[in-house]
Amino acid sequence: MTLHIYNTLTRKKEEFKPINPEKVGMYVCGPTVYDFAHIGNARPVIVFDVLYRLLKTLYSDVTYVRNITDVDDKINAKSKETGEDIRTITERTAAMFHQDMAALNAGNPDIEPRATEHIAEMIEMIERLIENGNAYAADGHVLFHVPSMPEYGALSGRNMDDMIAGARVEVASYKKDPADFVLWKPSEDDVPGWESPWGRGRPGWHIECSAMSRKYLGDTFDIHGGGHDLIFPHHENEIAQSCCANKTERFANYWMHNGHLMVEGEKMSKSLGNFFTVHDLLEEVPGEALRFYMLSAQYRSPFDFTKEGVAEAKSTLDRFYTALRQSQDVEAADVEAPVEFMAALKDDLNTPLAISILHELLSAVNKDADPDNKGRLIAAANILGILQQNVEEWLKGGSQAASGLDEADIERMIIERRDAKANKDFATADRIRDELDAQGIVLEDGAGGTNWKRK
Repeated sequence: MTLHIYNTLTRKKEEFKPINPEKVGMYVCGPTVYDFAHIGNARPVIVFDVLYRLLKTLYSDVTYVRNITDVDDKINAKSKETGEDIRTITERTAAMFHQDMAALNAGNPDIEPRATEHIAEMIEMIERLIENGNAYAADGHVLFHVPSMPEYGALSGRNMDDMIAGARVEVASYKKDPADFVLWKPSEDDVPGWESPWGRGRPGWHIECSAMSRKYLGDTFDIHGGGHDLIFPHHENEIAQSCCANKTERFANYWMHNGHLMVEGEKMSKSLGNFFTVHDLLEEVPGEALRFYMLSAQYRSPFDFTKEGVAEAKSTLDRFYTALRQSQDVEAADVEAPVEFMAALKDDLNTPLAISILHELLSAVNKDADPDNKGRLIAAANILGILQQNVEEWLKGGSQAASGLDEADIERMIIERRDAKANKDFATADRIRDELDAQGIVLEDGAGGTNWKRK
């Protein structure tokens, strides 16, 4: 089976045919670095990391570009609020983002351009838009003139009235049309700015991705991804800028968008007290459990995040890691993931089906932990980006604070229980097991002795 993906632009599932049969280019909108990434920010990172892993098994040359937006009014507002230097904010926040995403087993993109390092490319693209009659300078701003592109709205499927009503359209006397959007705007002395033909200023958000994707992937490339919330206006505006500046019919051939994320059935909001950053959640649960949980739903579907769901995902992964522990003497064969597993992922990243097949592979390992069965399980897990941790660290690395016991305490009690059993003092042995169980420690007796793990 060949790879098929749902294309937001055409509103149907299509066979993926890269521009170059041997080379794939993918661009995904990255973070605006002014604060910790929240759990909603993590979903596209996880989704497109799996896609990247899949593409690398299918094509010899894959280039994954994900930008960092480090010039933005939210960053400027954060600096004014805290009194902290903008560069300090963006460097620290970008480092936190990388650390948190690494904990989710998300690899780095091949290229991670920063907006502030591509101002020249943005200015050059804006100049071409003016020259082509698609943009105009007014009152220190440069704006894209939306009526100059008849195809505007094709991605979102909205007409002009709907788009104006659905967007935060700034009312300004210098606009030729209410839908026109900013490419360049003037900067006051206390915010970042660069010299340009239109005076000292800074780029609009949308032009940043158009300029950076063109530099690293060309005028037209294969896949552009991001969250559903970016379809309009961000991605719609990217298409307008890029197609008009580069005089191309297409900007990206395939547009992929992950669904919205809710928390406990409601929109995530600080005012509702259900706003979770990845950084905070990592204090409670391993990142791999968060990743596995999010992959339990098809990426285009809305996702309802619950603490119970995360706990269930952790418990499920415990079973996989337990199987790896019990088969630790078996060296996994160097085999490929099963055909049916790959077929699930090739069908528009059907991760729920892929995970169900993963459970079948787990059953096979539990029944017969031969090298091929174990190898197929690990090969499939690697594409999903799970089972990447050290087995003992995973099973023993739960929260010590929850039980108050460290590894030395637990090992001491296991020895006491072993000695009690040897002396046929089964009441004491059972009491120790119950005490450990009450504190979240599960004992697993086997031919080789007693292993343990945290719940």
